[in-house]
Amino acid sequence: MKNLSVTVTDKHFAVNKLQIHKLVNFIKNYLSLKVDYLEINLVSSSEILEINTEHLNHNYTTDIITFNYSEIMDVIDAEIFISLHDCLNNSKRFKCSFNDELKRLIIHGMLHLIGFDDKTKKEQLKMRKKENELLEIINVNSNLRLSEYAG
Repeated sequence: MKNLSVTVTDKHFAVNKLQIHKLVNFIKNYLSLKVDYLEINLVSSSEILEINTEHLNHNYTTDIITFNYSEIMDVIDAEIFISLHDCLNNSKRFKCSFNDELKRLIIHGMLHLIGFDDKTKKEQLKMRKKENELLEIINVNSNLRLSEYAG
């Protein structure tokens, strides 16, 4: 997918960029989206803390931050930042594979970019339902291996 850029700055993880491209392409097609440009940045917890503090005035780490530059709901022009360390912690906390948690975070980010939100309990439930739907379809239809923790 030529309109997608994947950057990895946290070298503790082995990331398969081609598999991420396949995942994003699947989501794009499934949700009938157009991607003008999407940058996915896989960063450390210290990097996401810096972004969260500088741009959102939140002095804590988080698993994902999205910046949406598009004014059209089904056209993506955005940046997604995912903390791989927080992704790993999530996978342990939710008792799932690191690979599935990374897929979920990419899905989560793309859903944010098309108008899904998670500020209220009702919004969280709606978003989680869509995440689960997409993750299940993706896991049934492909064996995408996005990343492994390298230590």
